[in-house]
Amino acid sequence: MVITISGPHGTGKTTYAKKIAKALNLRHVSAGELFRKIAYERNLGVEELSEIAMQSPEIDKLIDERTKKEAECGNVIIDGQLAGWMTLEKATLKIFLVAPKEIRIKRVSERDRTSIEETEKRTFLREELERERYKRYYGIDLNDVSIYDVIVDTSLMDIDGTTDFLISVIKKFMEKEKIIK
Repeated sequence: MVITISGPHGTGKTTYAKKIAKALNLRHVSAGELFRKIAYERNLGVEELSEIAMQSPEIDKLIDERTKKEAECGNVIIDGQLAGWMTLEKATLKIFLVAPKEIRIKRVSERDRTSIEETEKRTFLREELERERYKRYYGIDLNDVSIYDVIVDTSLMDIDGTTDFLISVIKKFMEKEKIIK
């Protein structure tokens, strides 16, 4: 089984993927964490690495290959902007998370320990660079959610409520599709 969780920054992709992976005894892979790790290893901020990635597809390809490899192994939940797209044929269930911009910025600000103003500026710049990059490298429009099976607004419930809801959806889907992990 391969479950993907995608969505804009601050929607809770990694938070929910970790909780669901633990609850369903699945492996977890985060493209965003891998991107942040690469930035850290190169002593760069994520926006700087995004700008470098605009010049060369090397970084994106590295993350994409890892994502595809993990999907091949199965029994995994993968979170990332392009997780659903990169595992289009392999993914059992593709989930897309949304949340209002103000809430997303607040979450990223708290995670990164930066001011709201700085976070807003950096996040929107990063998202714009990513939209351009993914369109140029892959022909993917991040606004196209037609490939996803489920779309969930993570601002409607608290973390536990949203986690329980997502697990319930996944279990119902597995039951319907007669998927046994």
